[in-house]
Amino acid sequence: MFAALFVYGVGSIGGRFTLGVLILAGVDLSSFLSAMITFILVNNPDPDAVREVLFWLSGGLDSRLWLHVRIIIGPVLAGVFIIYAFARALNLMLLGEESAQSLGVRVHRIRLILLATASIITGVAVSVSGIIAFVGLVVPHMMRLIVGSDHRVLIPVSALGGAISLILADTIARVIISPAELRVGVITSFVGAPFFIFLLVNNRRRADLL
Repeated sequence: MFAALFVYGVGSIGGRFTLGVLILAGVDLSSFLSAMITFILVNNPDPDAVREVLFWLSGGLDSRLWLHVRIIIGPVLAGVFIIYAFARALNLMLLGEESAQSLGVRVHRIRLILLATASIITGVAVSVSGIIAFVGLVVPHMMRLIVGSDHRVLIPVSALGGAISLILADTIARVIISPAELRVGVITSFVGAPFFIFLLVNNRRRADLL
């Protein structure tokens, strides 16, 4: 939560939200926190603990029980409900910040609420699965290409698509080098990183055409 609010605060310096500054602040803070994690691991005298942390950092669903689902189901469902409640506002924000404000949308307030809610959902999910990268970043873009940009449809479809993608990645991780097992985060990063670059290039081409 601290990291998310810090990055958002830097991106909103001067009272105006700037996407480029937000991205740079995120990269900078990510590098700083990664350095802290590395420092902790290097100075940890217990090799078993270091191995366990590295496994968690690469993400996986092994040894997860229904108990873990029951622990996180409340915050996750509550967060999804809150985000869906702002689906109409998100649709208006697609028109641009100024247009949305002229239509009565409190852009800054809503953006902050959604950021905090998404951070809580992500935090409780990561607490039981480790860091599984790119699912929440790539799947919504994929679903947008299929169902369009109406968030009333996009939000539930993205949730379902994310679950299916994670199960598929976990299945691949378990069988690709059987009897050994890859970490799920490795599979999602291998697939997600190239696809995300494709999305960036595609969006840039569209912007140039416009």
